[in-house]
Amino acid sequence: MFDQREKIALFIDGANLYAAAKALGFDIDYRKLLEHFQKRGYLLRAYYYTALIEDQEYSSIRPLIDWLDYNGYKVITKPAKEFTDSSGRRKVKGNMDIELTIDAMELSRSIDHAVLFSGDGDFRVLVDALQRNGCKVSVVSTMASQPPMIADDLRRNADHFIDLKSLEDQIGRTHSERASRHVQDDEDDEDED
Repeated sequence: MFDQREKIALFIDGANLYAAAKALGFDIDYRKLLEHFQKRGYLLRAYYYTALIEDQEYSSIRPLIDWLDYNGYKVITKPAKEFTDSSGRRKVKGNMDIELTIDAMELSRSIDHAVLFSGDGDFRVLVDALQRNGCKVSVVSTMASQPPMIADDLRRNADHFIDLKSLEDQIGRTHSERASRHVQDDEDDEDED
């Protein structure tokens, strides 16, 4: 699936990857994720896309974004839009599909292999376009959840489908890492009181 001579780029739909990992019951260790793909070829870029709610005093995703930004990822954010739907429920919308698509197309002539972390069927057209530009495309999502987190047509169009579940041992946080993180979070919360 991977060739050591390939130039690789990762395109991570942050919300989609988070939802898939949560459905599988594990946390992503982003340092391990980067190392895993650095071993597969020449990792040219690792993009991480997410929308942020701007007016929140504290966002739980902010520490992750800061860490990624300082540790080898190119982080792309934009403000999420908040609105009230017809039922009166507050909703947040923050789609990063256009940003991811443009970056992937711009980089497609400089890479051999694009790895898309998303199950969103809207990316089927992007997969086709990348393939026309000569890129091999792997899609990372999961079929192991109920319901599956990947659109069937996206999975079929990709050159390779990598089930996130199969990567859990390589890129997941261990139970001890999660426990120490929760202890640290609890200590941080106590320090703030």
